[in-house]
Amino acid sequence: MKAGKLSTSIIIILLILIVDQVVKIYIKTNYPVGEVTRILGMDWARIHFIENSGMAWGWKFGNEGGKVALTLFRLVAVIFGSWLIVKFAKEKYSRGFMVCVALIYAGALGNLIDSMFYGMLFDKGLHFDPAVGDYVGYGGIASLGGKGYSSFLHGSVVDMLYFPMVKTTYPSWLPWVGGESFEFFSPIFNIADMAISTGVITLLVFQKRFYRKVETSAPLAEQQLQ
Repeated sequence: MKAGKLSTSIIIILLILIVDQVVKIYIKTNYPVGEVTRILGMDWARIHFIENSGMAWGWKFGNEGGKVALTLFRLVAVIFGSWLIVKFAKEKYSRGFMVCVALIYAGALGNLIDSMFYGMLFDKGLHFDPAVGDYVGYGGIASLGGKGYSSFLHGSVVDMLYFPMVKTTYPSWLPWVGGESFEFFSPIFNIADMAISTGVITLLVFQKRFYRKVETSAPLAEQQLQ
């Protein structure tokens, strides 16, 4: 049972990593930053290529020092997560729980790869400019190889999925936000972000079911030994 659940987790992690990185590399080497393409002609589903220096969903975390700290935190979290996955498999957690953990782990690792290596692998990318004290973009389309746009731990994360399903304005009678534009869903994200969110939301929704299975696994094992 342990080997089966662990193998399933590893397969999920590898599949998500492969899809995530293939999509990111394709977008980065074929689209200029800011390029918007409708998916199957739909206005609410788009490819919108951007890069971000911080957390998931395009959030930022301070300046260059904060970016390095965040990348190192991700690295420690992934190393710790590797140990946790093996530990959870040994303790006979439910398969659903293991799938959720694998999704979260794969998403964290996918964005970590960007942060650690993209600055060295691509010739162009969002990078920190000490002269202006902020991150600056670039023109044209990036390519693999050559001199990197940054160094180890200083790469920027590639985002491209954008689903502005509702665009409207708040009613004028609402205080503070009346008349302002409203958009759902506004974040631009990637496959890794989607994996993390899916894993976390599923754990929250089914936590009682997953926990109950963990609770009952030990008594069942004891009965089989008697």
